[in-house]
Amino acid sequence: MNRVARHLFVSILLVVLLTSCLLSAQTAAAHRVVVHAGKLLDVKTGKTLSDQAIVIEGDKIVSVGPASDAPAGTTINLPNATVLPGLIDAHTHLTFNPSFGYQTLAISIPREALTGAHNARLTLEAGFTTVRNVAARGYTDVALRDAINAGDVPGPRMLVSGPALSITGGHCDNNLLPSEYHATNEGVADGIEAVQHKTREVIKYGADLIKICATGGVLSKGDDPNASQFTLEEMKAIVAEAHRLGRKVAAHAHGAQGVIWASEAGVDSVEHGHLMNDAAIATLKKNGTYLVPTLYLVDWQKENAAQANLPDYARRKMEMVSEMGQMNAKKAFQAGVKIGLGTDAAVYPHGLNAHELAVYVRLGMTPLQAIQTATINDADLLGWSDKIGTIEPGKWADMIAVDGDPLQDVTTLQHVKFVMKGGEVVKNDYGK
Repeated sequence: MNRVARHLFVSILLVVLLTSCLLSAQTAAAHRVVVHAGKLLDVKTGKTLSDQAIVIEGDKIVSVGPASDAPAGTTINLPNATVLPGLIDAHTHLTFNPSFGYQTLAISIPREALTGAHNARLTLEAGFTTVRNVAARGYTDVALRDAINAGDVPGPRMLVSGPALSITGGHCDNNLLPSEYHATNEGVADGIEAVQHKTREVIKYGADLIKICATGGVLSKGDDPNASQFTLEEMKAIVAEAHRLGRKVAAHAHGAQGVIWASEAGVDSVEHGHLMNDAAIATLKKNGTYLVPTLYLVDWQKENAAQANLPDYARRKMEMVSEMGQMNAKKAFQAGVKIGLGTDAAVYPHGLNAHELAVYVRLGMTPLQAIQTATINDADLLGWSDKIGTIEPGKWADMIAVDGDPLQDVTTLQHVKFVMKGGEVVKNDYGK
């Protein structure tokens, strides 16, 4: 090849490379989304930053900084809104609706799966981009999670438990039918070997975590919320098996003894805790066990007693826990127990999840502390701190926007106007 030919070849190669680089840059810009936030709440520090650009590529955040430095891309303008991370609910039942007592026997598992699809959309549009679903029949929550992940139905990211583990006749067993029906829920197991087997079984069929019923409950027939159910040794066996297999454990527990045993057994969170005593609160604090207090349900039940239509046995127990639940939660807040937001949505209608935050503020949290329960605290509880809970580079592009300042009025989070999950806009009332 002579000198002229070499120069021509090099020139052509440079043109091709330059063109390729320009096309690559244009393609990257075309797939880049830039959210212009008039205000951006840093939930770690409580600082509100003005005029920020959140740069998203694919489903991840790649940078956050002044809007003046933003690169080219598809822009979503939210100049008058406050943007914060998508909220997290650590205690939902998406496949259930507020239906109690014997009427629940008429609801099939396929119907519950379809109910879940409806409630998943409501929950996502309410600003909750991640949930932990703790108990479902027939692995309907596993199916719902998989359908959401496949893009078949809209909904939040889900970590799911499948059937809750229960003793025979316990809160999570079926106690509504007489003996000739031999009705037993899928998660029932008694004794060390049986609970080990059941833990392995629910994991086999898709559970991301294990839910256990450590005490009696409110909406179940024939048991006492104060009474312990699984023994300490049974719970230790469940926790050891779950943790060895990489799953966390959430324990439904109202009464003090059940709360203490669950915490001592090593569960990752205690759900409810409405009938705790000071010793139980101290145990949670000592062991670093999260409390997921589910408090708004008490307010909703009081305000909607006729609509709730609880059976007499459940109504009496609801009155009992209502008297003490919020008082004990306030003590736990003051003691410095780790708190994760959870709602028990399905005891009241889905989509009202953010009302839980206002209860926490009423009981002594600052608005920032309440918001942290639904962001960085729940992300830690779920084991997803590297994925969700803050708006930072490398995390999923899950965010919401509201009017006003949630640090001044946390009830603004009951009126979410913009929702993004994984870089995809789910809801944008600002664009109307």
